[in-house]
Amino acid sequence: MKQVLEDMDQQIADERDKKRYRLIDKRKFNIASLFGEIELYRNYYLDRSTGEYVYLLDRYLEFEEAGSFSPLIEEAAIELAVKGRSYRNAANTLQTLLGYRVISHEAIRQHLLEVTCKPKKREPILQPVLFVEVDGLFVKRQGKWKKGKEEKIAAVHQGWEVNGKRVSLKNKRHFIHKGKQPFWEAFEDFLIENFEYDPTFHKLVINGDGANWITSCREYFKGRVFFSLDRFHVAREVKSIFSKHPRYRSIRKALAAYKYKTFLTELNSAVGTLEDEEKEERLVSFIRQLEKYPEALGDYRIWLKEQGIDTTGMRPMGSAEGTMSVFAKRLKNGRSWSDKGVSAMGTALVAFLDNLSLKTLFGRIDKWTEIELEKKPPRHYKEKVKRTIGQVTRDNLMYLKGKANIPIYNVLKELSGF
Repeated sequence: MKQVLEDMDQQIADERDKKRYRLIDKRKFNIASLFGEIELYRNYYLDRSTGEYVYLLDRYLEFEEAGSFSPLIEEAAIELAVKGRSYRNAANTLQTLLGYRVISHEAIRQHLLEVTCKPKKREPILQPVLFVEVDGLFVKRQGKWKKGKEEKIAAVHQGWEVNGKRVSLKNKRHFIHKGKQPFWEAFEDFLIENFEYDPTFHKLVINGDGANWITSCREYFKGRVFFSLDRFHVAREVKSIFSKHPRYRSIRKALAAYKYKTFLTELNSAVGTLEDEEKEERLVSFIRQLEKYPEALGDYRIWLKEQGIDTTGMRPMGSAEGTMSVFAKRLKNGRSWSDKGVSAMGTALVAFLDNLSLKTLFGRIDKWTEIELEKKPPRHYKEKVKRTIGQVTRDNLMYLKGKANIPIYNVLKELSGF
């Protein structure tokens, strides 16, 4: 690497505009890379047209003001910080891999604060409807007496794709609300910027809990939206109140069958039958909330059919919790954030989840590393391992090649197959 860079620097020196760039001298430079630390001498010039002093090698490599480590180090550090547990863990992982302390956790944080997301081309919408899962994530803020804030997050997809027993969401994209613009207004701007979305044509099916900022989608989009109350939250509340109640089974069946009128009737019939006063109050409050939008407990597919939309292959909504768990894993777990910090991490997480390019301080991340889970090995492979593992182990553990009556031999034999 040292030789390649110095040869490149010499070629630039030979082919430069000598009337414009006057060679001053060669200067020593140390750079931390994924290969280790590189020491080289590069040419230093005076730009007669601007009066600036420059390294033409750095300019050619788009490496000006890159500090003491390479853009690839920056890319690896940011990816580890986004996909891992913390900035410190990312710095320690790089140190373990490279054998020396290449970047501090604070430097990684500072670089992440400067990232910006490069948008894709507008995506076509394959059918007249988009599906939206929306929820809020409460994130702590740094500083004494500072209250945490709710991050409002939406995931948009275009339906379901079934591959055997596995079901995935088509063309899933993520949106995190920022700024002072009302949530649904900002979200529709996001749709227009990222999809070939026509507000006069496309319908929306929005799934979320009963928070006011979520249910306000009905007023904003009016007849263009079906609001579906997240069944996970409803089922969880029903279980919490009625887990040992005689009506629990019939209430669950009505909910599962999308019979919202029967469901509400069952809930109202159960008022006064609970032994716990606190549960009685929760039930009354629960019923009042559901009666504001009872149709949200119904099947959105019936509504789409009334709009003349084919619902073949459409499945029940309810992936909001899964989306939140991805963000919660990195943003919660006892962590506190500054507003700028949580915004930057949110930008990077969206870039990772949506496979978007991320512009960094020194370079860019164009492709995120994908981690594939190992497939379950076939049965015959396991049997082959069982047959051969004994001999392989014997050849590699010296104690198993010695006497059979010593204690360590007996212990290792007892661990066979562990």
